[in-house]
Amino acid sequence: MLTHANLDAAETFIWNTARVIDRRRFEYLFKNGEAEPVVDALRAYRNTDGGFGHALEPDDRGSESQPLPALTALHLLDEAGHFDDPMVAALLDWFVANSTPDGALPSGIPTARDYPHAPWWNIPEGEPAGSLLMTANIVGVLLKHDVQHPWVERASAFCWQAIHAIETSHPYEVEGMLAFLDHTPERAEAEREAARLGEIVDAQQLVVRDPETASPDASVGYGPGEIHTPLNYATRPTSLARRWFSDAEIDHNLDLREREQQEDGGWMFNWGQWNAASTLAWRGALTVDTLALLRAYGRME
Repeated sequence: MLTHANLDAAETFIWNTARVIDRRRFEYLFKNGEAEPVVDALRAYRNTDGGFGHALEPDDRGSESQPLPALTALHLLDEAGHFDDPMVAALLDWFVANSTPDGALPSGIPTARDYPHAPWWNIPEGEPAGSLLMTANIVGVLLKHDVQHPWVERASAFCWQAIHAIETSHPYEVEGMLAFLDHTPERAEAEREAARLGEIVDAQQLVVRDPETASPDASVGYGPGEIHTPLNYATRPTSLARRWFSDAEIDHNLDLREREQQEDGGWMFNWGQWNAASTLAWRGALTVDTLALLRAYGRME
């Protein structure tokens, strides 16, 4: 259980290192702050085309609009309770303008090559292909709010077709599929596919159920040490992925997550570091995310 002292240490870390957007999130979520400053801070990352850039996604340092910061923007509006903001409608127009012929969104747009970005970002030459990872994540948060739009219908059809056909996957793609399955209105079908997805995760060993037993060089991601635990999939108790894990496994991983708080009060990520500014930005965002996860599981005084 996180104590008030733990939260105070996290707050000190936020003030020392976090971006304005994550300071505002912390104030709203844990200090009885207003939601509007979160939305105001988000506008600074918005472009005139309706998309988002400017390192809202810390591993993409460019100014141009990309799908991943668009997803982050939707999550922040969801978290702040402002999904009726006109920025959502503008993003839907941006999704239409930047979709692939099959109605999906690509993982990245070629303009990302023009700016510094994480070395594991792969922006293929030629016309980008539709990405299940990106499309399912974005459609999932839109479905959570019952957004009615032709693009959502077309992108949902893309997601269902890809999910039905999936036989092997990747942890981040699994997370995207879960975002979609958790919120699609087709509940019976979602439960069936989520159960099958859990079997794929086990068969491919895409989860480390007990991180204490993992080798320091273990990799369930893009590099050594980057693992995915039950809490990467079951980010909330209501997620369909929660059924993949026992109560004991979830409790054990929550204990570990609590103990991962660093001496400076923040939490650290387990994927690669390539840029000092990105590292600080990720740690601030991750610290707020971790506090929200622990509170969702009843682990905060």
